Amino acid sequence: MPGARPGPAEPGRGERHARARRDTAPAAPPLPPGAPPLPGTHPAAGSWHAPAQSGSTPTADGSGLVAWLRIPRPATAPGVWRLGHRPRPAADPDAVPGRQLVAGALISFLGGWLLWSLLWNGYLGSYWLWPLLALTPDSWRQAGGNQTAYLWASYLYYALIAGALLVFFARIGRWAELWRRYVTAPLGRSREAEGAAAGREPADPALDPVAFPALRQGGAADAADRLAEDARSGLMNDVDFARVTRAWQSVHLAPGRLTAFTDTVLRYGAAACAHPSGARDLPVRTARHDLLAGQVRIGAAPDDERNPRTHRGADYALDPAVLGTSLLAVGPPGSGKTVRFVRPVLELLCLQALAGRAAVVAVGTDGARLAPDESFDVVVKIGHPDSAYDLDLYGGTADPDEAAGFLAEALVGDLAAALPGGDSRRAATALGQLLGPFHAAHGRFPSVPELRELLDGTPAALAALRSALQARGAAAQGQLRELDARERQSARAGDAGPLLADRIALLDRPAFAGFFDTTGGSHPFSLRGLEHPLRIRIDLPERGHAEVSRMLARLVLAQFAECAVARRDRSLFACLVLDDASHTVTAESVRGLQRMRSANAGAVLTLRTLDDVPEALRGALLGAVGCRAALAGVTAWDGARFAEVWGKEWVDVQDVTNRQIIADEPLTRVLHTVRRLVTGKAVTAESVTVRRVERERWSASDLAHAVPAGHAVVSLTSVDGESAPPVLVDLRA
Repeated sequence: MPGARPGPAEPGRGERHARARRDTAPAAPPLPPGAPPLPGTHPAAGSWHAPAQSGSTPTADGSGLVAWLRIPRPATAPGVWRLGHRPRPAADPDAVPGRQLVAGALISFLGGWLLWSLLWNGYLGSYWLWPLLALTPDSWRQAGGNQTAYLWASYLYYALIAGALLVFFARIGRWAELWRRYVTAPLGRSREAEGAAAGREPADPALDPVAFPALRQGGAADAADRLAEDARSGLMNDVDFARVTRAWQSVHLAPGRLTAFTDTVLRYGAAACAHPSGARDLPVRTARHDLLAGQVRIGAAPDDERNPRTHRGADYALDPAVLGTSLLAVGPPGSGKTVRFVRPVLELLCLQALAGRAAVVAVGTDGARLAPDESFDVVVKIGHPDSAYDLDLYGGTADPDEAAGFLAEALVGDLAAALPGGDSRRAATALGQLLGPFHAAHGRFPSVPELRELLDGTPAALAALRSALQARGAAAQGQLRELDARERQSARAGDAGPLLADRIALLDRPAFAGFFDTTGGSHPFSLRGLEHPLRIRIDLPERGHAEVSRMLARLVLAQFAECAVARRDRSLFACLVLDDASHTVTAESVRGLQRMRSANAGAVLTLRTLDDVPEALRGALLGAVGCRAALAGVTAWDGARFAEVWGKEWVDVQDVTNRQIIADEPLTRVLHTVRRLVTGKAVTAESVTVRRVERERWSASDLAHAVPAGHAVVSLTSVDGESAPPVLVDLRA
């Protein structure tokens, strides 16, 4: 109920967003760590979930599912939209320009026509008729001879001569190339487009995705028949297809689950193996998706000479294969970071989560801009009394040192460079000296008010903690030594305790009085559930709590990096979408981004400017992420950083030199004088010099001034190392 704080979770059940499910029957919720896996991950035999609701649309683009499945998806370079893509033919350095080709064909045709007219009308004499006269008897041409034979022989000879002239001038004018370029190639592309749009059935039934050939080959022919029937009858949508395919992959890895999978599919059809929330689609889609290729379209690459030829004119897309190297988008407010990057990517990841392929965590100050509440399983609204969940400050861990590391990164990560030692290790040590004894004494970590009192060195709080440890006897001797060390260090100059106390005091405010509770009176959510296909949104506090928002963003980033790497099951792609990473990036978070790549995880970060990152970390951040986007309006200083990380390339540069021609002969001088009087310019000769030089792919000036509004320059790198150079993308196309 809105306005009421939820009680503890039921034993064995995970988190779900209560407000999004008020008017529906409760579906199977996401499970906590240690519970049985969900469908689409690695379910145990017989543990498939029943469906709760039907899908809404058959495909992302409104076409039939059958036709959508049969559209070809050729292998492409990173960033190219694969659905129905037609690769651009390779560039031919010797290709004749179109205007020159048409002009040459026309001139050769006119030349051939003129020559034939001159021959036919006898203006060039009759020598071309000598072979005809030599090969035919004289009696055919005499009166009373075989005139008919001579007539046919003449027509045959004329045809041979005309054909020879036609072949000769056609080769000169390149008519065959003109026909291929402007007739054959467009017709072929038109037929391919019509075939792709119609979704023609493949000649080999074993290659028809609508028939689920993988299931048939794996011994689940009955299940394949049921799914194919649902696909053709319109009962299946693209999320259903992706989800069932994902579930079949888990069955393929564990053949013992085949019976349970087949029984579930025969019973529920396209709705089998449903997501624990019961949802089979998002309430609304704002971007174009292709779940079969796992892509979301964000724009189109214009036919610009600075774009690689493989990307010119092609649609541009993102997918988990490139998001696994993390993405950084930099642009001023209003440039389209949230609308053109964050929202489509978040939508894709939510659909992938419904298909059992991904887990997503979205963090922002205004969650409504990202996606509605109904698109998520868990919504944490920090500072809102109607929030169904709290955020676990300690990341769901029972290790005091790990919890101290999370908290130190959140509290003083942005000040680490100014701390003794140049990092937050001393702050983490100070926190660990309090969290360890408190956890040993009470079996839990301290709440925000309790931690603030301990960091302030309040005598009553320290005495109560010491008494609780002494009551445990010899088992707590090590924790007592930790507490003694903390009291000794607190008396030294430069101790991190006062700074930590000042920072934790920002969380000990009336607006957050009901949050961050560790006594069991609330329902805290931790990121330990990333092994399951969860959709999580965390709304940071706004208006008057900017520093708290930054601290919590650093906390979530640190917890996500650790939890994503520590997952036992990494088959799900885990992604953190941070709408505004200003004052969030630290040295530790940069190292975390580098570790995510090998853990099938990534992050999407946006910045207004690189000035929001410490200067020492700007180059490291750009080097840690594999995907970079500079949106229209970036400053020249930011553009210089991007230009440096994108490097240079070899290009051919033409130097054109015009020099005046000095004539020595009188007649030539007169002609040059007349030409100068008519044109107003001296007679010159043009010389062209071609040099191969190394030039920046995109210079700082180009990024700052030559990127049109609504565009971005994007470079991508996939997790397997394949990369695409910077591409100018029209985000509004």
